[in-house]
Parts: sequence; C-alpha cells; structure tokens
Amino acid sequence: MQTNSPKKIVSIRDTASQDVALDNRPRRRRKRLMLIGGGIAVLIVLALLVPTVIRLLSAEASVSASRLSFATVQLGPFVRDIAADGRVVAAVSPTLYATSAGSVTLKVNAGDTVKAGETLAVVASPELSSRFSQEQSTLSSMQVDLERERINIKIAALNNKEAMDLASVKLEAATRELKRAEAAWGYHVISAQDYAKAQDDLAAAKIEFANAQASIQLNKDVLNFDVRTKQLQVKRQQLLVQDLQRQVNDLTVRSPINGQVGQVFIAPRATVAQNAQLLTVVDLSALEVEVTVPESFARDLASGMPAEISGNGSTWQGTVGAISPEVVNGEVAARVRFVGNKPQNLRQNQRLSVRIILDKRADVLTVARGSFVDESGGRYAYVVQDGIAVKTPVRLGPSSIDKVEILQGLKAGDRIVISGTDNFNGAARVVISH
Repeated sequence: MQTNSPKKIVSIRDTASQDVALDNRPRRRRKRLMLIGGGIAVLIVLALLVPTVIRLLSAEASVSASRLSFATVQLGPFVRDIAADGRVVAAVSPTLYATSAGSVTLKVNAGDTVKAGETLAVVASPELSSRFSQEQSTLSSMQVDLERERINIKIAALNNKEAMDLASVKLEAATRELKRAEAAWGYHVISAQDYAKAQDDLAAAKIEFANAQASIQLNKDVLNFDVRTKQLQVKRQQLLVQDLQRQVNDLTVRSPINGQVGQVFIAPRATVAQNAQLLTVVDLSALEVEVTVPESFARDLASGMPAEISGNGSTWQGTVGAISPEVVNGEVAARVRFVGNKPQNLRQNQRLSVRIILDKRADVLTVARGSFVDESGGRYAYVVQDGIAVKTPVRLGPSSIDKVEILQGLKAGDRIVISGTDNFNGAARVVISH
C-alpha cells in the first residue's frame, strides 16, 4: 500500500541581487562625438578630393601611364654628338696606272711589302721607245745646226771686220789725198779738175765707211736672230725629249710609298691600254675611318671636331678630317683621323664605331630625347602635374642622340611626357591613369 507524501519544492536563486542599473548618457555622448568626427573627416576628404575631381572633370581625355614614357628636366652638362659606324681606310692608297700601251710584267704579288722606289711592274712599249730614239736623233741634228750657225756668225763677223778695215783705210787715204790736193791747189800746181776729184774721192770714202758700219750692225743682228731661232728650236726639242724620257722611265712602275701591295687589277703578264689600272699600294701606317652621317647633322659637322673611335676592345682619340661636299642618299661622307697613339693590327674595311663630338657645354637645361620632339615639331610638351598632363608651349634647342636642349618653357625638375603624346590628340589637359 503506497502512501502519498507531499513533494518538497526547491527554489533556484537568480542574479537579481547582482544587477546594477547603468547610466546610458555617456554612451550616447560618445556616439554623438564619433558621428561628429566622422562628419568632419568626410568634409576634409571632400575638401581634398574636390580640386582633384574638378581637375579630372576639366581634362579632355584620359590615357594609361603604361602607354607613355616620362622624363625629368635636368640642369647639367650637355654633349651633342653623332654616333656612326665606320670602316678603316688607308689615308694614302695610290693607284698606279700604265702610262703607255704595251705588255706589262708584274714583279710583285698582292700583299707583298714594298719600299718607296721599288719596281712593281715593267711596261714594254716598242712604239714609245722608237719615238724616243727618233726624237733624240732629231735633237742631236738640231744641236749640230746650231753649232754650224754659230760658226757662220764668226765667219760673217770676220768678213764684216775686213770690209770695215778696208773702208777705214780708203777713208784715211782719201783724207790724205785731199790734204795734198789742197796744198798743191794753193800753189796752183794742179788743175781744178784734180782738186775736185780729190774732194769727190774723200766724200765717196766717207759714204763707204758709213755703209760698212751700218752693214756690220745689220748683219750682226740678222745672225744673232738666226742663232736665237735655232736655240729656241733646240730647247723645244730638248723639252720633247725630256718628256719622252719621263714616259720611258714611267714604263718601269715604282712604288711611291713604303707600304703593302693592295689590289692587283691585271694578270702577271698582260697587254694593257694606256692609262689602264695596274695595282694599288696601301700605306698601313696612315689609317683613317670613313663614316657617313645623316644630312641633318652634316650642316654642323666641321673639320677639327674631336671624335672617339672604338673597336677590338680599344678606344682611340681622333679628329674629323675631310668632309665630302656631296650628299648621297641623304648622307654625307667624312674621314676621321687618328690622333696620338696609332692603332695596331687594323686592316682595311674593318668596322669600327665612331662618336663625333659636335658640342660640349656645362649647366644646360636638358631632357631625355623622345618622340615628342617630332610629334609636336618642338613647339610644345606635356608637363605632368598631380596626374594631369598639361600642354605647355616650349622652345627646343639642339639635340644629341639621347638629349634635347630646353631653351624656353620648362624648368629643372619638371616631369614631362617624352613619348606617346600622339594618344593625346592635341588635348590641352589629359588625365594620366594608373
């Protein structure tokens, strides 16, 4: 039998005794301060962004920076130069020719080292040799004629002297005869006819003496003229023989310099025409570098400008020598000479690099050269300011390979767009996006 006893009720204690009432006014105050601070921050950000937004809105286009190249304007040394590839050529490289037609026998081969005056080839010309002998014979004959004329002068001078002496004797005899006739006439021992004859004889003697004097001088002038004519003929013939002698001597072709035989144009034994090329001799101790420069730089090129020549791991100093006055295919040829130590182990037509210094100055405002020089014609550049490229008028000066001089419109520290400005389409302001 079950007995139902009353259940015991157990109560659970809560945390009501631990709760404390808090004041909500500080929290509301902090929230209010945070909202005020956030508002101020937003206002500051807006104040900072508004000018930028205004600038962005004022730009006419936007271009990515990856499509552009930039450079900073700098103040420093400016070297204007030309870089070109050149080839080594001999400064002295004479070409020898056959002065007369004939059979040529070569005495050397290409590459042989020769001395000045050494025989390189011999030209056999029977025609020239025969003519030389004939003219020599003619000269000998004319010299004999000249000597004969000189002997004739002596004979004529002797005959003239004899005639002069006879006329002088007759004059003296006539003078004495007249004196005797005058004395006799005073004593009336001779007739008037004899006295008159003595006077006539004296007058005739005087005339004959005067004619003899004039004839001697005239004959002397004629004979001297004949001798002078023959002397001139002999001199002319001597010049002709000397010229033929030179031509005969030139049949033996000799080296004009110390050097090396270069190109040979004929076979070892060949028959050639007059003025045919035979061979060249190269003076390897005097080398130059031949370069071609663009016509745009040629107007500033002048003899004496310093240059730097490099190749074979070496560098040499040089100077601009001869400059061609002719423009070929938009280029001008020039020769650069070595200065100081002469290069060793260089050969003709070897390729070398040449750098010609056109201008060198200090404290010049410059910027890296880019396509903007050609795209704008050098009239303006885009200056980058706070992400905006502003079109700015400029005036450019001379340019080198990597720099261009700024004459007006920019200052040191300005950052400009040097390439890619064709994307701006001439806009006055362009946004540079990243």
